[in-house]
Formats: sequence, structure tokens, C-alpha cells
Amino acid sequence: MPIKVLVIDDSALMRALLAEIINGAPDLEVVGTAPDPIAAREMIKALNPDVLTLDVEMPRMDGLEFLDRLMRLRPMPVIMISSFTQEGSEITLRALELGAVDFVAKPRAENFSMLQAYADDIRDKIRGASGARLKSTARVAVPPAPTLAQPRGVFSSRLLTEKVIAIGASTGGTEAIKEVLCSLPAEMPPIVMVQHMPDAYTPSFARRLDSLSKLTVIEARGGERLQPGMAYLAPGHSHMRVRKNGGDFVLELSQEEPVNRHRPAVDVLFRSVAEHVGKNGLGVILTGMGKDGAQGLLAMRQAGAWTIGQDQASCVVYGMPREAAEIGALDEIAGLGEISGRILAKLRAFDRR
Repeated sequence: MPIKVLVIDDSALMRALLAEIINGAPDLEVVGTAPDPIAAREMIKALNPDVLTLDVEMPRMDGLEFLDRLMRLRPMPVIMISSFTQEGSEITLRALELGAVDFVAKPRAENFSMLQAYADDIRDKIRGASGARLKSTARVAVPPAPTLAQPRGVFSSRLLTEKVIAIGASTGGTEAIKEVLCSLPAEMPPIVMVQHMPDAYTPSFARRLDSLSKLTVIEARGGERLQPGMAYLAPGHSHMRVRKNGGDFVLELSQEEPVNRHRPAVDVLFRSVAEHVGKNGLGVILTGMGKDGAQGLLAMRQAGAWTIGQDQASCVVYGMPREAAEIGALDEIAGLGEISGRILAKLRAFDRR
């Protein structure tokens, strides 16, 4: 039975384009299109769609306001349709916080090959969203676990400079990465991260993480020497690798062909950590659709690194961690809320050796 999709967009052209793309797949069906959230409310009741696509900027009711109400009253998988602007990227990040499963940017090019790639992307995201685990929108303040409160000087300078933590995520990953980073102290070995997202969005995501966590978070530009207390996010336009340069670890960016259909790819980052950091690496694979990162994480584990994957119950989409688990790439599996504590415990164990 096809996945039923309701398209909500104020542009008649976008509604027609999305309907054509979605209906072009035999396992997907657009059951209705709505020009605004007000019209969409009745269509949701009547059509009972499996997935919504929702424009960020809408008339009569703001897309974020509609999403907030929807996730409180009738939670369902939503993919945001966003613009390639700074404002659009910040609104999209807020939508993900409110419970949207994923997002796709509006197509910028009329080139057929790029439009085809866009069509493949949105179809895959709808398939992933249809099976997504929706998070609760209840905002309950939970005090941090006592083990996460780290006094200054808890780790040796040797550990802070020789270890590197590598994190990879995709669908649902913006919130997962945020939760992990915000539970870590300021004094940490350098952290390198890949989150699948377009280049217009990674600067806003890095700034948001920087404003919320104790760590200093930046979008990598290439050539940086890795520093303790810093987290480096791969830009959306380039693969990111860690290289050894004398006694330092440095970042290298490249615009080589996509790997696993992604650039940046988690596998590229993880393989570089396996090669250049070896047993001093810690690998973390979080929620995401597909298999990117699994083979790279296996390479890290085979090189002596410690690895951990998010468990099925806490993933929005249990794709990447499942693939890693199935090929034996994981030392540990944990719920999202436990991962930062496991990282800290492992670092303390390393430091006692």
C-alpha cells in the first residue's frame, strides 16, 4: 500500500512539482494538496495522510505555528520545505526542534540532473519519515546526571590532545547531536562531526550548537589544528578528514564526489580518523537513514578505537546505527540520553591507564 502524502505549500507551482515528483514513485501517493495550514487541517482529518510536506513560509498561519500545534495535538511525520537562506535555515532548525522529522530545500536549479537528484532525495526522505519514531513535544526539564558535572582539570592534558571524538548523524541528527554536545563539559578532546545537511544550513547549525553547549562549536573551513574544547562541524559542501601533521591533528576539506550519495559523508570522516588517529579515536554514530558511517566506524574499531551507536528506541530513524551494529562496528549501544555519559566514562578509563 503506497505511503500517503499531503503537500502543504502556498505556491501552486511547488504543489504541482512536489505532487509530480512524489507520484512518480510507485510506493508513494499524494492524496491531497493544500495552499495553507487552515485548509490542511480539514484535509488531515479527512485523508489521514502518513506524511506531510510543509512549507516554512505560509499565509494565514505561520508554518512553525502550525507545526507546533500539530505535534501537540496530532503528532505525525512532517518534512519541512525550506528556502536556501540564512533565515530559512534558522527557521528550519527551529522546526526540527518542534518535532519535524526532516527537511528538504526548495530546488534552486532547472537543470534536469539536479532536479532528478532533488526528486530522489525527497522521495527517500518521505520513505524514511513514514517509519520515523516521533519524539514527544512535552518540554520536561531534566537535571543533568551528576556524572556529567566535570570539574576543571578532570582530564589530563595528554588525553585532551591525543584523543579525537568523531560523530556522524543524519535524519533526526540535529537534535541528537545537540543533546550529546550539551551534556558534555567545556574541557573535552576535540570533536569532529558530520551531519547530512546542505551548505546553506551548516553555519546556522554550528552557531546554534555553539550558543547552547559549553564547547566552542564552529563550521570547519579547512586547515584548522584540532584543539581541546572545540567541536568542528563539516560544512555542507565538502567532505571533512582528519590528518596527522607532525604532532598535531588538522582538518582537511575536499569537494570530491559524494560517498553513499552524501557530501559530506560520515564514512569519509570516520575512515580518516581510523587511519590517522587509530586507537586514540572515539566514534559515535547517531540516528539517520541509510548506511553512511557504518563501514567507516568498523574501520575505526578495527584500528583500536572505541565506538558507540544510538539504540533503536531513541532514534528518529534507526538506519545508520543499525547498519553499524549488523556489521560488528559497535563496542556499545546506548540510548541517546546515555551516550555523553558513556563517552565521559570511557575517557576517564583511558586517563587512568
